[in-house]
Amino acid sequence: MVFTHSLPLVPAPVSATAGEGRMPITVTTRVLGSSPAATQLIEAVERRSGIRLSRADASPADIELRVDPAVAAAEGYTLAVGDRAVVVGADEAGLFYGVQTLLQLLREDESGWGVLRAEVQDAPRFSRRGVMLDVARHFFDVAEVKKFIDSTSALKFNHLHLHLSDDQGWRIHIDSWPLLTELSSSTSVDGHLGGFYTKDDYREIVSYAAERHMIVIPEIDLPGHTHAIGVAYPDLVEAPVLNDGLVSESARLGQPLPVAGEIYLGWGVGHSSVRIHEERTYEFVRDVVRELAELTPGPYIHVGGDESLGTPQADFDLFAERVTAIVFEEGKTPVAWHEMGSAAEIAEGTIGQYWGKTTPEGTHAEEAVHFVERGGALIMSAADVTYLDMKYSEDFPLGLTWAAIIDVRSAYEWEPTAVLDVPDAAILGIEAPLWSETTRTLSDVEKLVFPRAAAQAEVAWSPKEAPDRVWASFRERLGSLAPLWKAEGVDFHPADEIPWSER
Repeated sequence: MVFTHSLPLVPAPVSATAGEGRMPITVTTRVLGSSPAATQLIEAVERRSGIRLSRADASPADIELRVDPAVAAAEGYTLAVGDRAVVVGADEAGLFYGVQTLLQLLREDESGWGVLRAEVQDAPRFSRRGVMLDVARHFFDVAEVKKFIDSTSALKFNHLHLHLSDDQGWRIHIDSWPLLTELSSSTSVDGHLGGFYTKDDYREIVSYAAERHMIVIPEIDLPGHTHAIGVAYPDLVEAPVLNDGLVSESARLGQPLPVAGEIYLGWGVGHSSVRIHEERTYEFVRDVVRELAELTPGPYIHVGGDESLGTPQADFDLFAERVTAIVFEEGKTPVAWHEMGSAAEIAEGTIGQYWGKTTPEGTHAEEAVHFVERGGALIMSAADVTYLDMKYSEDFPLGLTWAAIIDVRSAYEWEPTAVLDVPDAAILGIEAPLWSETTRTLSDVEKLVFPRAAAQAEVAWSPKEAPDRVWASFRERLGSLAPLWKAEGVDFHPADEIPWSER
């Protein structure tokens, strides 16, 4: 098979032509540009090669970075590397992504460091390209979240969904309900160390993400996955409902069952619910949403909605309608897992996040489609292809298998618009979640996320029909990322499917 180019780029650009040879990178190479992307480029080249590029005051320079809205659609860019390199972004985000492409072209050979000569025109297929980090099952501190932002934004992801609460812990300080972090944040799954973000911590994460053109979406999971709320405020939650699946799975794993008012150290699901018919519950929800909205410049607040197995359906639907309305009233757009689509009067414009399988089961498709019928749209997170916490193989030491075993090829070969019967325009894009039941450290996270996040990045960014948008091309290009990831300290899994490059 012949591909349109042999450039080692992931995700594949809209168009790219490889030139002959390389543009040398040395200590005399100068960068022109006032954008923050110029500083990010200089720092990244130094981390990768040890070479500190200098600044140019005026054109011509060896590397020129600028913004021109005429060159591409939003977030797009052009890149030309010959005797000099010019990256032009349609906006600051496009310039940032153009710099990420330039960094993928930076290579070392016998003659030293250089940038492969190329012509690239590029813009994203989907506006929504997300990853999720579960900091509730296991907590990750500010520095770890920043590193996760660095490595995922480099693949042109532009949304970071933080799963801030679950049965095991509450991870964001709320002034009006201070016991949430005082009593419900100290531990993680299996009794591992917990933690939480102060408001300044959270602002720091949001600011750092914004510098890399990533929107942070905070999630407070409701009305289920709420055992930790009950540890702090028992009057807000119902007694645990011990379903058969929870009991058998807890026994198999040797994990405790949930006990009302006590910190929960297992990872079973479906046993918790807030009290749907108590007005104090909605006072709590409104306070939390208001404080999160004040901290979050992005347009979204995620209100959960998954696996509320202990909540009667009518109660669940009532809650879905009220909580999504509250988010709109506080000036944000609600996002909810697809189950909340069961509510007939879910707030108009709510965005649904579909985590069912690529072949929908039960009522999942019907629930998801209802978001579109109510004037909303969908984010595709089909669990059997996008869930980064699933194992690569049966014997992989990290991850779970309930959705699927997902090797790199399975993560790559799926189509977001082919899962549900909705117009293509109703699909905002994709999100690849990392649930943290088995990931105790950031290294554990990275082994599960990389390289499969690169597959999801290409699904979200690259044209559906591009000649290089095929597995045979992708696996070769993916292998070329190994030197870059090693230089950045990303502890990726060297999957056997991929021919990993040394330089």
